[in-house]
Order: sequence, then structure tokens, then C-alpha cells
Amino acid sequence: MLHRIAFSMVKGLTPPLASRILSLIGSEEEFFTLRESSLASRLEFKGQILSESYRRDLLEKARAEMDFVATRNINCIYFNDEAYPARLLECDDAPMMLYTSGKTDLNASHIVSIVGTRNATAYGVNFINKLVDDLADNLDSLLIVSGLAFGCDITAHKRALERGIPTVGVVAHGLDTIYPSEHRSYAARMVHEGGAIVTDYPHATRPHRGNFLARNRIVAGMADCVVVAESAAARGGALHTAKLGMLYNRDVFALPGRTSDLYSGGCNLLIKTNVAHLVESAADIMDTMHWKGRRPEGKQTEMFPAIPPEQQPIVDYIRENGEAQLNALTVATGIPVGQLMGMLVEMEFNGLLLSLPGARYRLA
Repeated sequence: MLHRIAFSMVKGLTPPLASRILSLIGSEEEFFTLRESSLASRLEFKGQILSESYRRDLLEKARAEMDFVATRNINCIYFNDEAYPARLLECDDAPMMLYTSGKTDLNASHIVSIVGTRNATAYGVNFINKLVDDLADNLDSLLIVSGLAFGCDITAHKRALERGIPTVGVVAHGLDTIYPSEHRSYAARMVHEGGAIVTDYPHATRPHRGNFLARNRIVAGMADCVVVAESAAARGGALHTAKLGMLYNRDVFALPGRTSDLYSGGCNLLIKTNVAHLVESAADIMDTMHWKGRRPEGKQTEMFPAIPPEQQPIVDYIRENGEAQLNALTVATGIPVGQLMGMLVEMEFNGLLLSLPGARYRLA
């Protein structure tokens, strides 16, 4: 693992480029043990990344990272590991290594990323809650992904936790901290309850704007689709994530809103420019994605429903005669006509009888 971690830290390296390099030199270990001249000869180029001092520094950083992940129970998922998100690997700029706290399946059957403004309104929050509820009610092997930020992100994570659905928070820093700190308890619950916190940054990496933009490629790339709940028109990480989703050939959905509402402007723009599908409910997503919902659990019906004792004479008479008229039932059963009519209505309502013209009845 040491050489894999070190190799993943090579600046500018992506899975496609890494695969080409490894096909020429054999393994990650050889990348660090071969002399600079031998590497240059095999790869047919020269550069800083081949220098022995650069590679030695990477190994030192990798050793420190190995010590950290060992003490914090962090999983290192390399780009060619089976556990690596297959959807993310389709993206040319996918990270070489993912560091994860938690052991959720990053290749679940249905993965939905939900993003939006940090200034979520009641409109956006209600939509997210209903969306997660309906997805949870209809889909097996569901994973909800977001960025653990304030507003729409944490709303999606919280609702998934409430519904017992695993949820992944993709963060823009190392796993020695959680940002924002207000969400540490939620992050801990996500890990404990079957989800995960995911990053491509080694420990001691502090969050800054560039990191947040870069992590959006993971939010968009590892999912089947991206849902933008609310976003201002001019800028914002949610719009950036949506555009990445489009570039990655992901289906993008946006919740429309009033043109006068600040945090509906971005969604309306995405719909207007054909970046996103208009979404009003989970059904819109499931239809577009061609996802079949689980079949509702039907109640087992009794072939012969239980019949109250006072209604048994009515059933016996009709069964014997095929059908019966109200007056004949009154005479045969001795039940007063007013009481009998109430019983017949109840039996019809319960599916025992069918009412026929002429105040006649037969068994259903």
C-alpha cells in the first residue's frame, strides 16, 4: 500500500495516465525503485516527477499517511481496487485514491447526489425531505451523496439518516478534521449507520475554495444523477457540480421556482439552458433513469373472510338460494327490516355481498 499511496500523490496523475505508465514500468514499486535514467528511458520523457528527490519525498509523505490511516481506521481505495466507485472511474479526472471513513458500498445500485445552496429555504428543504422519502420508499440499494455543507447538503444527509438510508459526505480536506465543525456529529452518525465520509485528500490538508471545487467532481462522478434543489443564478458549488454532471454524461435534475426567488435562479437557469431536467418529485427521476420501484407489499386477502355470527344467517340463506330479496331475507332470518338493511350495507362495504336492482342481493 505504501507505493500505491505514494504513486497516487504524483502531481497531475489520473487513472488513465497511471495505467499507461504502469503498463510501461510494471508496478508502482518499480516507479519508486528504478533509477531516474531507467524511468526516463522506459517512459520516453523527462520531468520533475521522475527525479529521485521528488519520489523520495512522496514516499515520506506516504509513510506518514499510512501511520495516520492505521490509527484512524481509514480505508484507502485505490483506482483499480474492486471497491473503487465504478461510475467515478468513467471520469478522466477521477482521483487516484479515495480515503474513506466508513464501509458503505460505493457501487450501490442507485446513487443520487443532492446538492444546493448553503442558504436553503423552506421550499428547498421540504423538496429534499420529500424526495429522499420517496426514493427510500421505492428503491433498494440506495445511496444518497452530498457535500456535508450547510443548507441543502446537510438536509439530504439528515433525511437519509432519519430514513435509515446510507449517505456519503464528500469533503474537501483530510480526514483528520470535519468541516464545518458543526456537522461533526452528523458525520459520526453517517459512518456509524452505514454511510461514509469520503475524500481524495491526505490528512493535514486544510479546506480552501479550490478543494471544494475539485471535490465536486467526486460528488457528480460517483452518482447516477445529480439533483440541484436550490441555487443562486450567478455562482455556487451546486451549479459547478451540475455542469460537471453534464460533462460526465450524468442526468442532472433541478427544482424549478419562482423567477423572483433568489435561490431558484440557478435551477431555473439550468432548466432553461437544457443542462437539467425539471424535477418535481422522485417519480420524475425514476422515470428518466428507467428505475423500477420495488413492488408494494400487498396485504394477503382471505379466501373466505371471517363472517360475524349475526350475519351468518344472511349468508347461509343467500348461499342456499343463489340470491335473495330484502323482504324474503326479513322473513327467513327474523331480523327487523331496519336492522337488516344496515347489516346488508355493511356486508356490501366489506365485500361480502353484491347489491342488485330490485333490493336483491347475492354473495360477492
